[in-house]
Amino acid sequence: MKKLLRVMILGTGAVLSLLVLGFILFATVVTRPPAPGDPRADGIVVLTGEGRRIAEGARLLKEGRAERMLISGVYRRTGKKALMKISGLAEQKFDCCVDVGYTALDTAGNADEARTWAAARRYGSLIVVTASYHMPRSLAEFSLALPSTQLIPHPIVPKAMAASRWWLHPSTTRMLLAEYLKFLPSAAQLTVVRLWRSGDSSSLAEMPGRRPAGI
Repeated sequence: MKKLLRVMILGTGAVLSLLVLGFILFATVVTRPPAPGDPRADGIVVLTGEGRRIAEGARLLKEGRAERMLISGVYRRTGKKALMKISGLAEQKFDCCVDVGYTALDTAGNADEARTWAAARRYGSLIVVTASYHMPRSLAEFSLALPSTQLIPHPIVPKAMAASRWWLHPSTTRMLLAEYLKFLPSAAQLTVVRLWRSGDSSSLAEMPGRRPAGI
């Protein structure tokens, strides 16, 4: 019993240490200013939240980095005029190239909404625009919903987030911890699904081919 108790204590300590280390790594990565990039894809998907997300997606659209943009998870009472004001897009550009999704209520819903939108237009690549702290979970959910789609992250560090020494700001630390705890189940689910798919593909590859009839 003492040995079993010792093993349980050591195991619990190891798991907690990994979780703490994972959180520190997560927080460090998502508060780091993103490197300059040149994202290009078939479509842009903006996950609603801070206003800068929509404005940034609109900037990418105006620069011709994709042919259409989906604003996913829009509040049902938010109309076209409000979205045009937030995005800074002219009405002609908005009407021709922007789609608005009202059904998503969470990140998984955003992924489902994007899957339907991308499938209808046969898009094989998407630029995903969301807050930097929200990007890891968004990519996990999008990878589950769109396993064959190329996802190009375009994170935005919110102005309210203290990118430098985040651990000195309780509100930022709480927000990062809450998002990290939400990210873990999504990441675990994605890992299991990928392992299952990999194993299933390996099994199919090892199956002997059928012999032609009559031989």
